Amino acid sequence: MRLSLRFIIPLAAILTLMAYGLVPLADELTKQWFIRDLDLRAQLISTTIQEPLAPLIEKNEAHKIKSLFERFTKDERLFALGYCDNTNRLLYKTQTFPAGIECHGTNSARPELLRLKKGAVHVSFRPLQDDFPENGRLIVIHDMSFVEGRSELTRRYIFYLFLILGAVISLVTVFIAQLSWKGWISGIRAILKGEGLVRPLSQAHELKPVLKDVRALVRDLERDRKIRDELQISWSPRTLKELLHNELAGDEILIVSNREPYIHNHKEGKVIVQVPASGLVTALEPIMRACSGTWIAHGSGTADKEAVDENDHVMVPPDKPAYRIRRVWLSREEELGYYYGFANEGLWPLCHIAHTRPIFRTSDWEKYVQVNRKFAEAVVSEAKTEDPVVLVQDYHFALLPRMVREKLPHATIISFWHIPWPNPEAFGICPWREEILEGILGSSILGFHTRFHCNNFLDSVDRFMECRIDRETSTVSLEKKLTAINSYPISIEWPSRWLKGQKPIPDCRKAVRRANDIAPDCKIGIGVDRLDYTKGILERFVTIERLFELFPEWIGKFTFVQIAAPTRSSITQYQSFENQVRALASQINQRFATSSWNPIILKAEHHGSEQIFEYFRASDLCFVSSLHDGMNLVAKEFVSARDDEQGVLVLSQFAGASRELPEAVIVNPYNIDQCAQALAGALNMPEREQRDRMRSMRGLLQEFNIFRWAGRMLIDAARIRQQNRFFGKLRESGLRYFSAEK
Repeated sequence: MRLSLRFIIPLAAILTLMAYGLVPLADELTKQWFIRDLDLRAQLISTTIQEPLAPLIEKNEAHKIKSLFERFTKDERLFALGYCDNTNRLLYKTQTFPAGIECHGTNSARPELLRLKKGAVHVSFRPLQDDFPENGRLIVIHDMSFVEGRSELTRRYIFYLFLILGAVISLVTVFIAQLSWKGWISGIRAILKGEGLVRPLSQAHELKPVLKDVRALVRDLERDRKIRDELQISWSPRTLKELLHNELAGDEILIVSNREPYIHNHKEGKVIVQVPASGLVTALEPIMRACSGTWIAHGSGTADKEAVDENDHVMVPPDKPAYRIRRVWLSREEELGYYYGFANEGLWPLCHIAHTRPIFRTSDWEKYVQVNRKFAEAVVSEAKTEDPVVLVQDYHFALLPRMVREKLPHATIISFWHIPWPNPEAFGICPWREEILEGILGSSILGFHTRFHCNNFLDSVDRFMECRIDRETSTVSLEKKLTAINSYPISIEWPSRWLKGQKPIPDCRKAVRRANDIAPDCKIGIGVDRLDYTKGILERFVTIERLFELFPEWIGKFTFVQIAAPTRSSITQYQSFENQVRALASQINQRFATSSWNPIILKAEHHGSEQIFEYFRASDLCFVSSLHDGMNLVAKEFVSARDDEQGVLVLSQFAGASRELPEAVIVNPYNIDQCAQALAGALNMPEREQRDRMRSMRGLLQEFNIFRWAGRMLIDAARIRQQNRFFGKLRESGLRYFSAEK
């Protein structure tokens, strides 16, 4: 017994010292844990309150703002709210707002811990979005008294734990010492030699289930941290690949689009592989390369059928296969009805509201349904799991999400609508409006370029559907299935691949002038579009004509080059539009041209991206005059091409890009005099001002590039899948819970 005490007393002393050392550590860990929790709550509150707060701030409705703040502070942990303007004045606050807290002269969201008479509080300054009135900030104050209470409980539990642990170890020690003196001595010798005191945790069979759960929890926490840090990620192809491996590890990804990323065509007796000049292809190709998924698309090339195997698959890229294309074959009648008919004579003018009447034919609608079902069947047949991630692209497949959902109810379906969404009055003329909305709402996530188009969609759903809409979270619940409606402004890759091999700016200028017989002292404007009535090409030409009327000094000194690729030439409206464009360009040239100069050079033909970038680099200005556009990547490509930080972008206010590039010269393409004045201002703009504007726009494109566009959607998909798996485990365990879908 005396010998046992020799071990028990030192053991008790060691446990006591450990307890005294662990208590402060536990206090600090508990404190940091709750501070992080309060930071996240403050961020969530600022994000949630921003939408209802903005119109009240603009109208200075103090009473309603106070009422809004008071509703939020009913949360037992939320102590007070305040609002500061951009001059650091505390304009609005709740009654519980402490007197000693003032606005700071910084936009930092770093929290502060203050101690008041009533106890400690957590103060967080949350800067609101850049487009928020007055660039204000929200002060979120949380009560931290509950942290002190829990710290006291933690200290008490640690004391009891070590007390019980010491008693148990002492009893075990005495028992073993009395049971086997020799065994005890052998054990001491083993300890002194460092031989097998404790088995590694990985070899303890009884602990393996616990270790597995702990590892899973750590992985989930790490994933959650990375998702919250999305705004701090520097987006690149490598970043996108890491995201796929870390957040969607092992998940199957399928892409559905009308256009395929690689086209096989016959040319001069050989089969060549072409890559279409498409922002969509540029955006989604890195995803496919990273995850080795399947891209389902219409096989439109003349040699496409020769390139596929017996299952209509072909591995791409040809030089280094990383993923496969599944080609879907359409008959001539299906292509005419689905693509040229309902999609481009019906939905396209309906959504763009560009004063061209949409045409709806029942036969076209039937083909549209038929083709959507054919693609949905291809998705189901290609899916190897019950819960793939399916990326559905554009207005060609409005019905496909619901069709896929019926066969794969656990799939995560992300639909992106690349064109605008009209207001309910315009959308309401579509004879099959309910069917289209039901089809789209089969998506887990629905993306648009701008928040304005998201709101138009929600208004359309509200007008024509019987479902639950939560505008605060921007979600729609139809038949107990949630669809999140979010804005994901598409962009371009940075740096652009088309800058590789480009000549210096002066050499580009010489080459373009030589190819088009433009004098060295003549300034150049550039327009790059498809020959589409939504692009405002006619309005652009009338603006140039008005420029020469108002500012005749530019006659002979300014040439506008219009690159206009023919498109959808089998549709009557496009044939008529091309004739109008050619006639107007000829009319203006006849009026102002001289023997050595033409005001407009119309190049109605296809150009490669390398050629277009050469024109961008050679031009003094780029004129984008879209009458209605989801984004318009031409504006962003012009900015990316100008590594000399010169040139002026004249941009229509009706293009989605105008919301991201306010440093451009923003115009109303319907106001011809305003546009002419803007062109004159752009031609006379000092180099320093051009540099300031271009540098700001290039900085934004570098940060908000195409890889971030794709990554944000995949991060949201990862969140949804994580939540669904969590609730699925709860269902399996028989626990009752409340979910959003209920």
